[in-house]
Amino acid sequence: MKTTSHLAAVKAVVLASCGLIAASTQLNAQAASPSIPVGWLTAFPTVVQTGTKPTLTWDISYPSVVKDFVTVVPPATVSPKQDLDVEVRILGNGVTVSTSGGGFNFVNAEAVLSFNNGSYNRIFYGTNNNVNPNTIVWSMSRIRANQTLRFGGRFFHNNSWGTLFTSSSGTQNVQTLVNGDTPPNKVPEYGAPTLESFIRPYLGPNGKVKIGPMDVIVFMELTHTNQNDSGYDQQDMVLLVTFKERK
Repeated sequence: MKTTSHLAAVKAVVLASCGLIAASTQLNAQAASPSIPVGWLTAFPTVVQTGTKPTLTWDISYPSVVKDFVTVVPPATVSPKQDLDVEVRILGNGVTVSTSGGGFNFVNAEAVLSFNNGSYNRIFYGTNNNVNPNTIVWSMSRIRANQTLRFGGRFFHNNSWGTLFTSSSGTQNVQTLVNGDTPPNKVPEYGAPTLESFIRPYLGPNGKVKIGPMDVIVFMELTHTNQNDSGYDQQDMVLLVTFKERK
């Protein structure tokens, strides 16, 4: 956690066995897709004589990769390639202000979303204490192919709004990444004490983004514009966007 005297960011594999191979445990909020290939293999008859061959039957489910279903246009525009369901969650709001005693207080901030080139509308407002990453703050049961999702946010402090940064701002203050991507270079390393606790479950020790195969994570920097400032760490507002194939 980092605070200053002004606002800052706190900020094909088959196992030769008979029966079903269990899917690995899903990451928080990811779509119900396997993260490794899974499936089954049977042989009939199960006991054969030398020189004869059994009949093999198998089925494999390969993991989904979000970029097979969604186009991610840097820095932060997302659009599906086919009709999909989508859910958005807030992972954390890391905007704080320091106190005279050397501590800090969380600051209110809002997250906004633009759907299909429409206006940006609020999907969350509050401090980090109001964040529940299991709560879906915006969803759509069917988003059509090529309809866009864009994201943004700003803080509110001393009865005044900070700058609204969005996918359309022409800056790097809002960025989207998928599983396996390298985080923006201003996000602290996995083991760094300045890495927000709410981000840690979504980064791996190898420094890569660790989310579900149908997820997109959104990092925002809301308090600084100068990327050389120590407070620019893109941890001010973090969203998780989960896409799901329609049944």
